[in-house]
Amino acid sequence: MNLIDGNKVAAEIKQEIAEEVKQIIDNGGKQPHLAAILVGHDGGSETYVAYKIKDCEAVGFKSSLIRYEDDVTEEELLAKVEELNNDDDLDGFIVQLPLPKHISEQKVIEAIDPRKDVDGFHPINVGRMVIGLPSFVSATPYGIVELLKRYNIETSGKNCVVLGRSNIVGRPMSVLMSQKAINATVTVAHSRTANLKEVCANADILIVAMGVPEFVTADMVKEGAVVIDVGTTRVKSDKTKSGWKLKGDVLYDEVAPKCSYITPVPGGVGPMTRTSLLLNTLLSAKKEIYK
Repeated sequence: MNLIDGNKVAAEIKQEIAEEVKQIIDNGGKQPHLAAILVGHDGGSETYVAYKIKDCEAVGFKSSLIRYEDDVTEEELLAKVEELNNDDDLDGFIVQLPLPKHISEQKVIEAIDPRKDVDGFHPINVGRMVIGLPSFVSATPYGIVELLKRYNIETSGKNCVVLGRSNIVGRPMSVLMSQKAINATVTVAHSRTANLKEVCANADILIVAMGVPEFVTADMVKEGAVVIDVGTTRVKSDKTKSGWKLKGDVLYDEVAPKCSYITPVPGGVGPMTRTSLLLNTLLSAKKEIYK
């Protein structure tokens, strides 16, 4: 069993980005600039955004954080999005999800200029990705593809099962895995799939994004499979100072011995999600997606 170390790969990519940014600035180019809008004080969102700011500093990006309280109106938030769309110094920005219930997440996503949508959530970017045009790809799927490449994991002709169908991970992941550069044969499975255990056990590559802690057990995994665990659920624990720990969607101790490669939680896919946001911002700064 080989461990896919997301922290190690993310550190390598960040070093590569930092060197490229230094070269851009040394040649008189503009410092890439990423902004984040954070609404409220959700613990997970606070942590994630803090990491993003730290990541920007590490690679030489300029970063901005715009904060709002939970009671911000939808109109006020949309006005800020429009302002950022028109800010020529800004290469990309994200609106951290989830948002309060009185704000339509879809309306906010669609208000973002696709050319600055470094989260890759806008329907235009999703559509461009589906038909193989240059696009900003959703950060988690982008990061997973990068992990597979950097570990030289064979994907061509392999049977890939994507467990989960969210717009952020499952759906874009299935499209990417079927594209010509990767050439896997893809099945999208979910909670309503008949014979789910058998479907998963037939996978050479199993990508799990259900959001259900320890859902995948050893009897659902083929001997020698590659298992990518996207799950990050906080569960209560009396063994940690914080009182909680992160659990993946895979019952790791039981499944890992059967795998050729597996991602841990934490330290697998998570660091790559953040790094992919930096890669998208760099692509935007270099005008490589939208000329």
